[in-house]
Amino acid sequence: LRAEAGRLGVGGVIAPNFAIGAVLMIELAAKAARFLDKIEIIELHHAQKIDVPSGTALRTRERLQKSLATDATIPIHSVRLPGFLAHQEVMLSGLGECLTIRHDTSDRRCYMPGVLLAIRRAPVLRELVIGLENLIDL
Repeated sequence: LRAEAGRLGVGGVIAPNFAIGAVLMIELAAKAARFLDKIEIIELHHAQKIDVPSGTALRTRERLQKSLATDATIPIHSVRLPGFLAHQEVMLSGLGECLTIRHDTSDRRCYMPGVLLAIRRAPVLRELVIGLENLIDL
């Protein structure tokens, strides 16, 4: 898709998660990973969610591994149970301390600001952009 979009000079957006809070969680965890490099990801979703792990969890791991410049695989723990919508936490630890960065979704409307951002920006893009974080100034 990226090569074809570039060849045609058209853009588009692929986002593993359209919630601004989820994007911030990933970026904050990537910054923290420079200092606390023992990391695990826990993602919890409703019982009907098919993908395991979620695209957000995979994107988080990819971003953290890039931040750490390592090929070591960061574990992802996936939970699929009734009563959840979408939740993810990144746990980072160091000697005698643990930092948890968590994003909770309680209403699907939280995705709309990110969807609208992508819709407004896509027509002026000349390439395929992967990740909503590339459309906001972080």
